[in-house]
Amino acid sequence: MSDLQHRILQVLDAQDVIQDTKVQFPELDSQTVQAALNSLLARSMIKYTNIETDYWLLTDEAKDIVQNGSHEFRLLQEVTKNLEGLKIADVGTVLGKNGKLGQAKAFKNGWISKDGDRLLTKFKDSPLPKDETAQNLRDIQENQGAGVDKKELQDLKKRKLITMSKIVSYKVEKAAEFSLEIVQLNADITSDMIQSGSWKTAKFKPYNFNSEGVFPHSGALHPLNKVREEFRQIFFSMGFTEMPSNQYVESGFWNFDTLFVPQQHPARDLQDTFYLKDPALAKRPEDKEYWENIQRVHQDGAFGSIGYRYPWKEDESLKMVLRTHTTAISAAMLKKLAEDPKPTRLFSIDRVFRNEAVDATHLAEFHQVEGVLADYNLTLGDLIGFMQSFFDKMGVHDLRFKPAYNPYTEPSLEIFAYHKGLGKWVEIGNSGMFRPEMLEPMGLPKNLRVLGWGLSLERPTMIKYKLSNIRDLLGHKVSLDFIESNPAARLDEDLV
Repeated sequence: MSDLQHRILQVLDAQDVIQDTKVQFPELDSQTVQAALNSLLARSMIKYTNIETDYWLLTDEAKDIVQNGSHEFRLLQEVTKNLEGLKIADVGTVLGKNGKLGQAKAFKNGWISKDGDRLLTKFKDSPLPKDETAQNLRDIQENQGAGVDKKELQDLKKRKLITMSKIVSYKVEKAAEFSLEIVQLNADITSDMIQSGSWKTAKFKPYNFNSEGVFPHSGALHPLNKVREEFRQIFFSMGFTEMPSNQYVESGFWNFDTLFVPQQHPARDLQDTFYLKDPALAKRPEDKEYWENIQRVHQDGAFGSIGYRYPWKEDESLKMVLRTHTTAISAAMLKKLAEDPKPTRLFSIDRVFRNEAVDATHLAEFHQVEGVLADYNLTLGDLIGFMQSFFDKMGVHDLRFKPAYNPYTEPSLEIFAYHKGLGKWVEIGNSGMFRPEMLEPMGLPKNLRVLGWGLSLERPTMIKYKLSNIRDLLGHKVSLDFIESNPAARLDEDLV
């Protein structure tokens, strides 16, 4: 390296400017030259600029053509050797794997013709034509094809005989500290330098205050976790308590029956829900009265409701499922609240499972953001007002509400927001007031009403990070560079 640095300085001293290092040092690769230049640049001895030049390179097949002629020309030579031409069946034997290509090009050039099972040529008694392909490749090899037509270059590229490459070289000029002598700069003051006093005359490397240094290897939070934490902070700022949500397996009793979802509901079909084989059934809840209340409200009607009036089956209720929503957790927490009824605010953000076909916007596993607010004498107006306040904190300010149906909420509202990027209203959540058929069997008082709402975690994350395919966010196709470099999520800006 030191020898190369001295060579560069000597040439620069003689010429004042090195116009192209590739011309000056043709035997050296660009990386070796750049390393020497950077060392001199750090000492302020030179300055340089990059020169990028497009350069045609011959493939191994093309080098063989330069040496032995093109496939089509070699085929022509073989045809002219015999008065009766060449059997088509023998083309592969003569030219190997390039036989069909040579035959096609020879036909295209008008060099050969077909007569039955043989190839003939009109050049039996006249000089052979010029092998343009070999000559063009030779010109490219020697002078980068200065005289070769652009169309021919593209044809050779299409035949994969040549490839375009970029050759990097450098223009080098003198800088303020230019000298033929390379002075070794010190990086630090040592104790020996202080004792001897040599530090007074020593030259030191300048500090690079613009250098970012080596990026430390570390883990990175997934974008989903970043948005999840933003949601958690919104809930905490509004006085909510987080529910324990790490129980992924539930019985049909807590996942469906307590929520007043009938046993014939489509959501309980195999094509929508994952059921466990082992164990297939759960144990009965310890609270026998609550178990009987749920059976009665479904089968016969109770607490002012006529129910669904169907024969309620115990085995169906005890089937083990991967929970389809975190509302099963909310139901268990509300049942516990019946022991000491009081205003409560609860939330959860965790995984749920649906037996859905995977596409750009759906996975069989996703995250649900759910909030539950219990208080006395709440109304539909309170639900709408609270939804507006909640989504305001997410940066979503323009909402619309549409009546909807849910088995366990009445009234129910779908929540829409205007998406500026798409130019239309999009659904961002679902909400409602839990039905008396769900709350009163738990033992909660009639005037303690509960608001509930939910939305997915994936959709706002995809919007925030401008992703159109959920498989770019989760799964084996996710870019690890994206996970490491994505910015922090801030929901105080417009989400939609």
